[in-house]
Order: sequence, then structure tokens, then C-alpha cells
Amino acid sequence: MKKSLIVSVAVGVAFLFAAGLYAGTTVPDSVKMECKGYEKHTKGIVEFSHKKHAEEYAAKAPELYKDGCGVCHHDDKGQALKDLKAGADVKNCFECHKKPGEKPKGKDAPKLDKKGELEYHAEAIHENCKGCHKEYNAKTGKKDAPETCTKCHPKSE
Repeated sequence: MKKSLIVSVAVGVAFLFAAGLYAGTTVPDSVKMECKGYEKHTKGIVEFSHKKHAEEYAAKAPELYKDGCGVCHHDDKGQALKDLKAGADVKNCFECHKKPGEKPKGKDAPKLDKKGELEYHAEAIHENCKGCHKEYNAKTGKKDAPETCTKCHPKSE
């Protein structure tokens, strides 16, 4: 009798602990892609929906989401981070893509290779998001994923 009580209590504690871990590893349904590294944002801040991407869009094009969270979250070589779960400790984009804004443009702009371009925060985000959106649209045969500035960036206030 005493043993079964101890086992029951242990199972209950383990269940509560596991539930607490799960509750602590959730991410918000939607994230404002605001970056503190910018002096001033020139376009409206993108509102990114983790929930829609992870559930709705992944269901429509599962082959694009075979890496799960690694579709967006990658290492320094651009390779998907494997086995990420909701709430995993991942870096903010700006921690690696440290130069605010887009790469310099114009005839006097320095010539940059791909690695140099991706040091710019906006270039990295745009490549990641727009590249996936184009691939998603091609796979689904629709134009559901936005590919232009005004479709993702709301008008600035």
C-alpha cells in the first residue's frame, strides 16, 4: 500500500514537472519583427505568425517544412538547425546579421559577395523570407505567400 502511494505521488510530480516544462517552452502565436539595432525603421514592422507558419502553411506544403523550425532558424553556414522545438533557445537574427538595414546600393557601393551581403540584417531576413515565399508559391501554384514589400510591411505610422 505504501509503495503504491509513493509511486502515485512520483508519477504525479513527474506529470506536473513535464507540464511545467511544456508550458515554459511555448512561443507567442505572433511576433513583431522589430530590431533594436536600427536607429529608425524606414518601413512598417512585419508581424510574423509562428502559428500560421508552423501549422497552416506547413500542412499545405509539408516538403518545405521537413526541417521544422530549421526552415527559418539556421546555423552560421545556413544549414537548418535540426530538432528544434517550440521555445528552444535560438538566437535573434540580429545577433549574427549585425549590420542594420540593407546592403549599400549605387555605383559607389562596395562589391560584396553573398557572405558580405548577408551580414546586413535586412538582406538576410529578406533572403530567408522571400526565398521561402517564392518556393511556397511555386509548390502550391498560388500566390498566397507575399513577395513584395507592402504585403509584409504595413504602412509606417
